[in-house]
Amino acid sequence: MKTEPFVIERTFNAPVHKVWKAITDKDDMKQWYFDIAAFKPEVGFEFEFTGSKDDVNYLHKCKITEVVPGKKLTYSWKYAHFEGMSYVTWELFDEGDKTRLKLTHEGLETFPQNNPDFARESFAEGWTNIIGKSLKEFVEGK
Repeated sequence: MKTEPFVIERTFNAPVHKVWKAITDKDDMKQWYFDIAAFKPEVGFEFEFTGSKDDVNYLHKCKITEVVPGKKLTYSWKYAHFEGMSYVTWELFDEGDKTRLKLTHEGLETFPQNNPDFARESFAEGWTNIIGKSLKEFVEGK
């Protein structure tokens, strides 16, 4: 069983403050990520959202565990009615007028491995699309 976290890095043609706002402002997040009813980048804040795959809805339940404003955001990520607990970390690196983002999703192996929606490849595909396309287009204004 693979226990390495999934990691993806991308560099955006956008300043850090714009990328930070995109990953922490619920109105921004709704445009490229998920429709989250309430979100505050504060340790202990809990939020949830529904994501679907092939017409199956999954209720994601998350709790913020670490915040370094403008640099790092970590939250737990689990699913209602399923075993498992994972953590998603967003790290931002200021590269002048650009921002390098590193996303790490660890604990994927704790989810039911008999469900293909929880396969590492499924997360890789999802994050690659979310980070590499949706977030990129949002922060770069294309």
